[in-house]
Amino acid sequence: MRFAEPNFLWCLFTLPLFALLFLYAYRRRKKLASRFASLSMLPKIATSLSPWRRAVKMSLLLLGMAFLFIALARPQWGRKMEHVERKGLDIVLLQDVSLSMLAEDVQPNRLVRSRHEISAFLETLAGDRVGLVAFAGEAQTLVPLTLDYGTVQLMLRELEPGWLYPGTDLSAAIDKGIQMFRRSKVPSKYAVMVLMSDGEEQDPKAVETAKEAEAQGIRIYTIGIGSKEGVPIPEKSNNGEVVYHKDRFGNIVTTHLEEKTLQDIAAVTGARYYYANPGEFQLQKVLTEIANLEKKDNSSDQMESYQDRYQIFLGLAALLFLAEALISERGRKRKQLAGRFS
Repeated sequence: MRFAEPNFLWCLFTLPLFALLFLYAYRRRKKLASRFASLSMLPKIATSLSPWRRAVKMSLLLLGMAFLFIALARPQWGRKMEHVERKGLDIVLLQDVSLSMLAEDVQPNRLVRSRHEISAFLETLAGDRVGLVAFAGEAQTLVPLTLDYGTVQLMLRELEPGWLYPGTDLSAAIDKGIQMFRRSKVPSKYAVMVLMSDGEEQDPKAVETAKEAEAQGIRIYTIGIGSKEGVPIPEKSNNGEVVYHKDRFGNIVTTHLEEKTLQDIAAVTGARYYYANPGEFQLQKVLTEIANLEKKDNSSDQMESYQDRYQIFLGLAALLFLAEALISERGRKRKQLAGRFS
């Protein structure tokens, strides 16, 4: 058995707390009642209340909550094979994670905004395989081409500057994308790259590498991120204060969008360049344009999936809640005081 939403299982640890609250409420009611009569007289005055029935009701309620939390965690067991047919493109996302992407000319900063936009972009896709490449002074494939958008979303949240060699190597990023398409052996007319960067390339080889992509029929859409005026790059100091990145001479380093290289990359591959201004990021425009491209059949003869079984636990929870509601706290009345009035 596996759980599709295992985080809900943590809710089971709240059940002892609920049990303590029920016990506290019971004792408090008993304490309040003792103000009006002695403890020895209470059973005679409230003859119809049954402590045993109260305990049963509390147990049913807690057990029902346990089954409800398990149902929310979506237990799954048993597998089935499904025939799946999809149509779509192969899209490789090339995301700049260099230090300059921390600049805040695009709020909250260039990188965080890019991550949010890519996440929204993925939610609109259906049937397109997606790959993810992160790059700075070097490039790294994070997710190969896949239909599992959840995995891409997961890796997106981990993107931060500092773990790759410093700098901005657009050529290395494009080359990683070309290699990914080669390994997948898809026809080039279905291959698309989307490159997101501020364009500050140290080694100007990106256009030449883009020509290699064009020779294979790969389109590269580019999105320029950042302002065209220089802005500083915020960093956190050792004591947690925000400072600005400086060069070895102590001068504050500024970063600005360099559009020329990004425009040339898109032009040589027959695609388009988009400028991501603070109010509009442009990824949706890219999606609109690539939606008009011819799409291949991404078919899989069979796909194995787990069977959801949460209905069993949800039904048990409903039955327990119903049983708890039908059971009364009051038992049969005993004629303890009848002798006094006979």
